[in-house]
Amino acid sequence: MTIDNFNFAGKKAIVRVDFNVPLDENGKITDDTRIRGALPTLKKILADGGSLIIMSHMGKPKGKVNPKMSLSQIKEAVAAALGAPVEFAEDCAKAADKAAALKPGEVLLLENLRFYPEEEGKPVGIDKEDPAYDAAKKEMKDRQKEFAKTLASYADVYVNDAFGTAHRRHASTAVVADYFDADHKMLGYLMEREVKAVDNILKDIKRPFTAIMGGSKVSTKIGIIENLMDKVDNLILCGGMTYTFAKAMGGNVGQSICETDKLDLALDIMKKAKEKGVNLVLGTDCIAADAFSNDANTQVCSVMDIPEGWEGLDAGPETRKLFADAIEGSKTILWNGPAGVFEFDNFTGGSRAIADAIVKATAEGAFSLVGGGDSVACVNKFGVADKVSYVSTGGGALLEAIEGKVLPGVAAVQA
Repeated sequence: MTIDNFNFAGKKAIVRVDFNVPLDENGKITDDTRIRGALPTLKKILADGGSLIIMSHMGKPKGKVNPKMSLSQIKEAVAAALGAPVEFAEDCAKAADKAAALKPGEVLLLENLRFYPEEEGKPVGIDKEDPAYDAAKKEMKDRQKEFAKTLASYADVYVNDAFGTAHRRHASTAVVADYFDADHKMLGYLMEREVKAVDNILKDIKRPFTAIMGGSKVSTKIGIIENLMDKVDNLILCGGMTYTFAKAMGGNVGQSICETDKLDLALDIMKKAKEKGVNLVLGTDCIAADAFSNDANTQVCSVMDIPEGWEGLDAGPETRKLFADAIEGSKTILWNGPAGVFEFDNFTGGSRAIADAIVKATAEGAFSLVGGGDSVACVNKFGVADKVSYVSTGGGALLEAIEGKVLPGVAAVQA
């Protein structure tokens, strides 16, 4: 069943969204992107004449009530975005009466799902090495099913529109779907777009295909790098990873971030790229700084020869040109991870060069997918989010999908 084909008139719909939005010290939302992303789905249900039960997590309360992570803080912002009053259920597992009382066009927001350990389904307060762990895990899985059954009992229809948590088999993202038949569970508009964007990258590739992987550690990206190696024409590795590769090739990287225990892995990636005919593009120069600070002294130097006491914080001018040349001729582009410490304004140049090249290629007909928190922050910071084909809301979910893994939150709905 698709959301477009379903008429929600007279139905109660429980929708899993990702309203894990950043809050300031006063509990005010600093970025409402995730709320805005869910609006098409939520508004469709209300426009059809359905009633709406919204559920989400916020932060990592680890199965305990934490007022700083209460969704009550965002109730008014959600109401303003929807243009409708929003009721609040202080306990997500004891909301049956409020759900039953909902009339068509009315909205109920449930309290943070992760105030219950059953949401994540992990045993609490017991170590994995403990002999009793397996029994505790089984007991928690049974409790998770009951928790999911309770959530499901509030509604006639289940909609999953939370791509950011689709890679987790949590009660609200996957298990709850077991309590609805195929005609009464579906993906929301946001999820549909995310799945389609991933399919464009993995199944409908227009060549040349260039993937840009940034970030500080090779180890956290190895799965996706290996999966992409069979698909891409150009693979740009940038950010902190640069210095692990430079060190592996015998360079001096000064104080730069470097995984010294992953040097063999870096060399192996280079070898595999050569064997598969992939153009591996690595940084050749960098903007080095004498401190991890926006106001540090800087110099341009080879990534193979960074002076002691200095660290590479951004891609250098030669590297930016190399990256742009690879990107601008591409027809499919994936960007995950910045080229430098873009949070510091003086070290945004490398990431900006990547963004500008992607915008240029997109204008010439390329499909460009930007995903992962820092890359999304980059395109927002540079004001170009509307000039790329698709900006993904999912960090870990996007990476796992591109690694070729099945996402439980998608599979449970499509089962």
